[in-house]
Amino acid sequence: MTVLLALVTAALFGSGTWLLMQRRLSRIIVGIGLLGHGANLLLITSGRSGRAPIIDGGGDYADPLPQALALTAIVITFGVTAFLLALGFRSWQLTRDDRVEDDVEDRIVARRQPDHAEVDDAPAAAHDPEDTFGPDDEVSEAAT
Repeated sequence: MTVLLALVTAALFGSGTWLLMQRRLSRIIVGIGLLGHGANLLLITSGRSGRAPIIDGGGDYADPLPQALALTAIVITFGVTAFLLALGFRSWQLTRDDRVEDDVEDRIVARRQPDHAEVDDAPAAAHDPEDTFGPDDEVSEAAT
């Protein structure tokens, strides 16, 4: 049974990751949901199966941490999904499409050539120490 749950968890993570790489916002939202379900399943299967968190009459306690982490993951997944649904609805209102486009500014930055050449440290060691500012030297307003 544990191997089956591990395979289901791997399938949820794999399909969720694949959906996150798509361009449609609706697929991204479903991918986030699948990743959340995979995380919940992974956390629940990490605990001891079939045992109550608190056992009456003795000092033997099961670990309640997986249940607490699963509840936290459920709340976080719900919040992220609600935010993405609102974002998708607003995008649909504005563009009548749920395709996620590249940002124009990101394309400009990616095409831009570097403004400076490689910095070589060797000539810096050969400079005159008199050229540096001391504590009594004034710094011009353009340098600040």
